[in-house]
Amino acid sequence: MKDTIFALSSGAPPAAIAVIRVSGAKALRALEQLAGAAPAPRTMSLRTIRNPETGEVLDRGLIAVFPAVTSVTGEPLAELHLHGSRAIVEAVENVLAGMEGVRRARAGEFTWRAFENGRIDLVQVESLSDLLRAETESQRRAAMAEEGLSGEVERWRGALLHLSALVEAALDQSDEDDVPTDRTEIDRIGSRLAAVIGSMLDRPGAERLFDGIRVVFAGPPNSGKSTLINALSGREVAITSPIAGTTRDVIEAPVKLGGVAFVLTDTAGLRAESGDPIERIGIERAHRRIEEADLVVWMDDGPPPHDEAAKVIRIFPRADERRVRASADELPVSAVTGEGLAALTHLLIERGRALLPREGEVALSRRQREHLSRCHASLAEFQNESDELIAAEHLRQARQALDELTGRAGTEEMLDALFATFCVGK
Repeated sequence: MKDTIFALSSGAPPAAIAVIRVSGAKALRALEQLAGAAPAPRTMSLRTIRNPETGEVLDRGLIAVFPAVTSVTGEPLAELHLHGSRAIVEAVENVLAGMEGVRRARAGEFTWRAFENGRIDLVQVESLSDLLRAETESQRRAAMAEEGLSGEVERWRGALLHLSALVEAALDQSDEDDVPTDRTEIDRIGSRLAAVIGSMLDRPGAERLFDGIRVVFAGPPNSGKSTLINALSGREVAITSPIAGTTRDVIEAPVKLGGVAFVLTDTAGLRAESGDPIERIGIERAHRRIEEADLVVWMDDGPPPHDEAAKVIRIFPRADERRVRASADELPVSAVTGEGLAALTHLLIERGRALLPREGEVALSRRQREHLSRCHASLAEFQNESDELIAAEHLRQARQALDELTGRAGTEEMLDALFATFCVGK
């Protein structure tokens, strides 16, 4: 029998209220030892909470019980709503920890049991994880939308099962009048499903939304990159100096601008020759970051390396010191006087939002995209395969990819890594 687990599921004390959850076969017994006979399921009841060994009163609070069929974990669940002082929480937890077969929960264990007992699938687990780490309104909305992906995947899986049934029928019962003997209907369903999944794959992913849009500030030495990043981030994240070549390594500053998460990256000044081997390494790293960037703020009159117009923002830096712009499309900016900072911020937000999923739209994580891409590729193979036996195998592979997406099939290592990101109370 599994251990019964408990944890504080509300915020860390001190707080107005502290909620302790107990989940497992001995949850009801543990509650009764603390507070007497349990109330009716899903009903709050005011009780005196006592140490069952000494009879000492620990608190007065609300209790509730949830049968396994209706609980969030799929196991008998009890809740104690206590006054949120550290002393009360610690006293109640110590009593629970002393009960036979009852222990403190590990990180993510409540959610793991919900997943294991079929209350939620892996996509919903990831949605909850994203919701818990959301720091911007866009991240919160994306996490809420992600939960709807489970329903979409289940519908796709149902369509694949229907397709498989039609293919099997075409193989085994092709002489029956009510079973399609050609691929017309099968191809129509397959094409429609492939188009829907393909449309989902074409949307921007979730990485930029949660990890931040990567903005690289690049240009020659002493062009003011570090000073500008400090001004935009509102704190001293990079060392500034009039000495050319001060920045030799990549420095990153996570910021939020207009509700959008960015990672501003300071790089070594770019120049053709350098006698300093450490500076040369910094320049090589700068070139790599420019290639990988979502946006590049270019701070020089000449053309930037890897010039991709879609991701380059050309500015005229140190506008308080310089006078002549090489091009009219350069935005004059001065981190010293503040000139152009608002315009640059607005431009970053505008260009950044264009790289993010639309509000309320499901944004796939890297893992979700990988499995959905495999499903889409198997569907493409199915559509191009004339041999019905091989076509049926492609459909099986497409279903397998969806099962791995939702966690019907998967590796223990991946699951362990995901659930370890949760707090103890989840």
